[in-house]
Amino acid sequence: MVVDVALPLATYYVLAGVGVPDLWALLLSGIWPVLSSIVSLLRHRRLDEFGVFILVVIVAGALSSVLFDDPRLLLLKSSVFTGVLGIAFLASLFGKRPLMFYFGRRFGTDGSPAGLARWDGFWDELSVFRRGQRTMTLVWGLTFLAEAVVRIPLVYLLPVSVGVAVSDILPFVVIAALVFWTVSFAKRNAAASKAQANQPL
Repeated sequence: MVVDVALPLATYYVLAGVGVPDLWALLLSGIWPVLSSIVSLLRHRRLDEFGVFILVVIVAGALSSVLFDDPRLLLLKSSVFTGVLGIAFLASLFGKRPLMFYFGRRFGTDGSPAGLARWDGFWDELSVFRRGQRTMTLVWGLTFLAEAVVRIPLVYLLPVSVGVAVSDILPFVVIAALVFWTVSFAKRNAAASKAQANQPL
């Protein structure tokens, strides 16, 4: 969060404070996430698809801002990111298993073959569990899309100096709210799934 939010915000406000135009202050403040992605690439020595996507979004936003001389286009890069995430979550509802199933499989188990098999078994045998995974995926998808759409008028209605903070902080506020809701919902769904599993055939 320091590299993605604190350093870019500090860089923008310092540069803007000494008279650098908004467009160039925003462009230079975006160096930190780019450097972070490059360092991660060098450290792990492999191409991270997620990191590549972030870089593409940043570069596309920068080029659009310079081309149209509009710094606000650079602030909308986060809308592209969360919008794509929202679409991915919703699209997964039409697949074999929704995205939240895989997040739960990754973070809700110990990663052992037995733990993964147990998680897969919940999906195969418990309709309450399946409904819960789909519900969480739907909520995350719709929330990400709503956040992406809401940012657009905010960026153009607010001064750039305010919009840059809102644009950078908003995704973290939304994700924190989603995580809080998900933990609460998952506990209730786990209890309901356990009750279904204990029902006599």
